[in-house]
Amino acid sequence: LRADLQFDDPINIQFTSGTTGAPKGATLSHHNILNNGYFVGRGIGLRDGEKICIPVPLYHCFGMVMGNLAAITHGATMVYPAAGFDALATLTAVAEERCAHLYGVPTMFIAMLEHPGFEEFDLSSLRGGIMAGTSCPIEVMRRVMNRMHMPEITICYGMTETSPVSFQSATDDTPERRVATVGRIHPHLEVKVIDAEGRIVKRGERGELCTRGYSVMLGYWGNAAKTAEAIDAAGWMHTGDLGVIDEEGYCTIVGRSKDVVIRGGENIYPREVEEFLFTHPRIASVAVFGIADAKWGEVPCAWVKPNPGETLTPAEVIGFCEGRIAHYKIPRIVRIVEEFPMTVTGKIQKFIMREMMEREAGG
Repeated sequence: LRADLQFDDPINIQFTSGTTGAPKGATLSHHNILNNGYFVGRGIGLRDGEKICIPVPLYHCFGMVMGNLAAITHGATMVYPAAGFDALATLTAVAEERCAHLYGVPTMFIAMLEHPGFEEFDLSSLRGGIMAGTSCPIEVMRRVMNRMHMPEITICYGMTETSPVSFQSATDDTPERRVATVGRIHPHLEVKVIDAEGRIVKRGERGELCTRGYSVMLGYWGNAAKTAEAIDAAGWMHTGDLGVIDEEGYCTIVGRSKDVVIRGGENIYPREVEEFLFTHPRIASVAVFGIADAKWGEVPCAWVKPNPGETLTPAEVIGFCEGRIAHYKIPRIVRIVEEFPMTVTGKIQKFIMREMMEREAGG
């Protein structure tokens, strides 16, 4: 070890996933990531000698911090199924290595559940893990808990700029809490929810989440202007995520501030519409976003991926919504797709989908 190395020194420049545009280099310190990894491991109840199956990338905080550093700080074993995510390789690794924990983003869990050989694998060694990286649909979460033998699975919420985890559900939270919220604030961190003027809102009210504490990055590498936009003078990281914190401290993420669709003055939160559409028995995955409209300013649009072997029409999707959600929340345009544009870390890139649909509408 170098004698001049300090815990607040930068150790990693971690690029954000690029879900909303060009990635930025979040500069993280030893203090940021070592502590966060430790608290994540503690959050999943990681025990000495247990194995974590980590099919998520090492060049992302999910693998590097929540996977590697959680394992290292708790004496656990890291299991890497393949060079890149592969549903079959992951299921095989869990069964053969008798892993106790499994990590993944929702699309990874969906791929494993839908694999034609899923029932052939003995996953009884599993007890928990983490589903994170993007919004975790309630129906998918229930299937993972029941069919993949993961009753202690936790949800983590955060961002690259906060090393990454700020909120985590507990292994003994009620199933309802674990599927509907991202849990409570991590140890040694602060959080507040603010309105458009920067004022703290009341408990139970919607606003932008801000985080402060040891986990906040040093800044964006070589980009002082973007750093100043993200971290204010008081040290608060403005996440851009909209959340609600209840009386018991549980947080529900209701969308991105940039994703809110404003249709003729009515605010539409894509996450809410997505959660509703996930209850359709033939829908495997869905993404809702706004596109420009001459009359309303914006209208909601949905890309829908049916379950394997199933078919769906746009009219069926719209018909499913009618009379069950407010008329202005019903997607104006529905596209049935086989895949979504994704980042390499498995996050849906809505900005690409929005650009594609607006080009078509304009052409």
